[in-house]
Amino acid sequence: MLKLIIGNRAYSSWSFRGWLACKQSGEEFEELVVPMFDADWEKRREGDEFAPSLGKVPILWDGDCVVWDSLAIIEFLADRNGRELFWPEDDGARGMARSMAAEMHSSFAALRRELPMNVRKSFATREFEGEVRGDIERIMQLWAQARARHGGTGDFLFGDWSAADIMFAPVVTRFITYGVPVPPFAAVYMKAVLSHPHVAEWIDQAQDEPWVIEKYETPA
Repeated sequence: MLKLIIGNRAYSSWSFRGWLACKQSGEEFEELVVPMFDADWEKRREGDEFAPSLGKVPILWDGDCVVWDSLAIIEFLADRNGRELFWPEDDGARGMARSMAAEMHSSFAALRRELPMNVRKSFATREFEGEVRGDIERIMQLWAQARARHGGTGDFLFGDWSAADIMFAPVVTRFITYGVPVPPFAAVYMKAVLSHPHVAEWIDQAQDEPWVIEKYETPA
């Protein structure tokens, strides 16, 4: 059976993506939640299971085969279970979905820094400026283009739930946590993401975690 090592559900956006990918695959998998930044965190990261990723989560093991990094996990599971589970069938839509997933993977540093994920919190709405505002506006542009070109009658970026939605799901929770104002089309999309059974399951399980990381408990 596959084994997925993840960090705290409340805070670990990359773990969230890797876990959503495993759920989407339909395969059974064992999950090991490793509390981040607790007293044993550094020692635990030195273990053999963490070695290939230099101590970062998520990590997916299939016997002796190891895959780390959320986007690599998505592609690994797509190879095993069928590309159609993760990517749109249409070539144009699939190319755009891959581009958006890759941009989410490599960009938006200010958003990650200033709006860290915490699915257990809801902070008062405030003004967002500078690089954070630029990241938010870029995400709105990407969502709008995907919905306009390839959304069709479905609820998600490319109609059906896909890897692109998996990559942006933690952003949706961030926008909710920090009260980020969004246009109506984005609010409808965000509601659909939060209603997806896998997303709802992750958020529900996060509420019962005993671990608290104080630096993520107040707005940056």
